Amino acid sequence: MTLRGKFAIKLSKFVAKLCLKMGRQGVTWAGLIARKIEPNILKILSDQIKEKVYIVCGTNGKTTTNNMLCTTLQSQGKKVICNRTGSNMLNGVVSAFVLATDDDCTLNADYACIEIDEVSTKRVLPTLKPDYMVLTNIFRDQLDRYGEIDITLKILDDAIKMAPDMTLVINGDDPLSHSLAIKSGNKFITYGISEKVFDADENAEIREGRFCAMCGAKMHYNYYHYSQLGDYACPECGFKRPEIDYPATHIHHGDHLEFTVEGNHINARYKGFYNIYNILAVYAVASHSGVDMKGFQSMLDHFNPENGRIEHFNIKGTDVELNLAKNPAGFNQNINAVMADPKDKDVIILINDRDQDGNDVSWLWDVDFDRFKDESIKSITVSGIRCQDMRLRLKYVDIPSHLEGNIETAIRNKIADGVGNLYVLVNYTGLYSTRNILKRMEGEK
Repeated sequence: MTLRGKFAIKLSKFVAKLCLKMGRQGVTWAGLIARKIEPNILKILSDQIKEKVYIVCGTNGKTTTNNMLCTTLQSQGKKVICNRTGSNMLNGVVSAFVLATDDDCTLNADYACIEIDEVSTKRVLPTLKPDYMVLTNIFRDQLDRYGEIDITLKILDDAIKMAPDMTLVINGDDPLSHSLAIKSGNKFITYGISEKVFDADENAEIREGRFCAMCGAKMHYNYYHYSQLGDYACPECGFKRPEIDYPATHIHHGDHLEFTVEGNHINARYKGFYNIYNILAVYAVASHSGVDMKGFQSMLDHFNPENGRIEHFNIKGTDVELNLAKNPAGFNQNINAVMADPKDKDVIILINDRDQDGNDVSWLWDVDFDRFKDESIKSITVSGIRCQDMRLRLKYVDIPSHLEGNIETAIRNKIADGVGNLYVLVNYTGLYSTRNILKRMEGEK
């Protein structure tokens, strides 16, 4: 390590500590400062990883999948570098390495598990040189930031070609991820759900992958799981769902999740059908890369997603679940998870339009909010910068809502006069502030 590199690390750590004392996260600042002083700091530190580097990309599920993979490796007694907070752009990735160094400014790590924003992959992959990339899915997300799906696919295609020795671990139920893997030329393995779970009338949401990514013809589906995920085939060019290397069968979802893979019965206490894919992705990449899977169920039993992803709180007798919902596919899956709970419940929806959220909130019109027309939904409160837009969206499906722009006030109102079962769904920039509010309220007497 050069003197320049050591100075970059020490100053970055100092700034991160200072930010924390001031009540700010400070993670991305540490990465920015380190790169300004030593532009090669990511290569210098990533070269010190003893075994493998994993990265996780995709529209939905990155943080949960990445953190679960990290926990799986740690349960084997390994030291793992991980950007657990979800800071997944270049500065956040650099910070994960910098802040994990010891007093001598060196790493003593066996693995790295790094979540990367799709747009940032072209800046990170050439330096990081991962052994594995987990690709969770590709959905439409933040039109004013990512553009249409074709743009995201092109970015990922260019990035993957910068790492030709990297093995892809893809959701084989997603035709977009599958086509990307084929075109890349990289070695790839697949995971997926290999049985029909939903009836057609349960699953009528907007589809992104209706046309073949290989030839443009209209795709045929034997069944859908959600969005474009399912059992697909192109009648024109023969492109179809691949033979799945790690197939999940005997699916149960609702108040908890169960499935079987490679003869192993997996049981998780989470709600949300989409979490089967997150768990299955971790199982596939860990198993394929030689990790001992005997303790996988035990890891799941103790794993807490945290960071606002299906995170639970209990505040003065009210059960509160916080989750991120930032695009149509993700929001529809959140609605499924809420509706899987048969008990009476209150719902708070927070919508912001800051740069990290995307200023265009027209995606709200592609979400199936009409599913909230149910006797178990006792109230819906809308909050955040675009609360009026959210209220209008609900009005168009004849769902009344209360408006409270301040999220803390909205939560306190439902703690005081709600039914004792509260779901809080927020998009990106509302996540950490809402989580901090809930943690503080949980500690109040």
